[in-house]
Amino acid sequence: MDYDRLLQGRPYALARAEKRALFTQGLSELTRLHRDCCPEYGRLLDALGTPEVLDAPEDAPMLPVGLFKELALRSIPEKQVFKTLTSSGTTGQRVSRIFLAADTAARQQQALCHIMSDFLGERRLPYLVLDSRKVLRDRTMFSARGAGILGFALLGSRTCYALDENMELDLDGVRAFLERHRGERIFLFGFTFMIWKHVIRALEEAGERLSIPDGILVHGGGWKKLAGEAVSPEEFKARVAAATGVEQVYNYYGMAEQTGCIYMECPCGHLHASVWSDVVVRRSGDFSLCEPGEEGVLQVLSLLPRSYPGHSLLTEDLGVLLGEDDCPCGRLGKYFRVTGRVPRAEVRGCSDTYEG
Repeated sequence: MDYDRLLQGRPYALARAEKRALFTQGLSELTRLHRDCCPEYGRLLDALGTPEVLDAPEDAPMLPVGLFKELALRSIPEKQVFKTLTSSGTTGQRVSRIFLAADTAARQQQALCHIMSDFLGERRLPYLVLDSRKVLRDRTMFSARGAGILGFALLGSRTCYALDENMELDLDGVRAFLERHRGERIFLFGFTFMIWKHVIRALEEAGERLSIPDGILVHGGGWKKLAGEAVSPEEFKARVAAATGVEQVYNYYGMAEQTGCIYMECPCGHLHASVWSDVVVRRSGDFSLCEPGEEGVLQVLSLLPRSYPGHSLLTEDLGVLLGEDDCPCGRLGKYFRVTGRVPRAEVRGCSDTYEG
């Protein structure tokens, strides 16, 4: 696969026919690679009788995302592991381990930057992280939460962490940062529950307000294990605007097992697959393909994972395919909505290791 060429393209520029051809070829290549280089994956495909060549992207064999908690799935020698990413898990839960080679990590980072530049523009912006610096302790093995903060940091110029080591809002520090960058567009990033509890509610309870009229907030990770405190997307956006002045608030869907290939929410409220990723919706009973508008289990595809077999994953999330190539925002590709969790799926989210 010509990754240099693939990563030079615009993130939402391929229409259905061209993208399906690209993914059929690319996923076939990745399936052969991982079959040959990851013994556990190879045995699984042999047991399933998976053919060597795929006829369509949706024919790519699916790994349940939970398998990364059970097995060390690696398609490279251990000495080539550049970084190990751990996914969500509360105390007592097993966590996924994602083994990244340097080239895989670099491509995933490039894809993330291209996707975000489509929303933020090419210029680096002052970066306000709605989290604590303490998350970034071990750079060789850290959580999806830390990886998200560092990944988005490449889009920032100067960085400020809004929370101190005790997860308290550093209001003076944030205001000093905003004053330094008065008149500039500010890029804010954080995980949904962190923002809600430690920023929005903290400001409301203190009777304080920030003024970031030209800010753009990107958040992800959902509520997951904290669903009891969840509010609707509409209320979340309204309360963010009231507490901070930020009117542009965009959610994204993603997971540690396919780092970099996030699905960004457009101004129309739709989650979009980029040219490096795709989504399939399947019926839970027999895993047949759902029709557009029909709720099912999400399967996510990516052309980027070469150091581990993460190119075709069956998630634990439910969703609905809304359309393809015809979103009013102008971006090509599939767009969809996440509707919930598969019943009895382990509760997790990219806000993973937080216990406070």
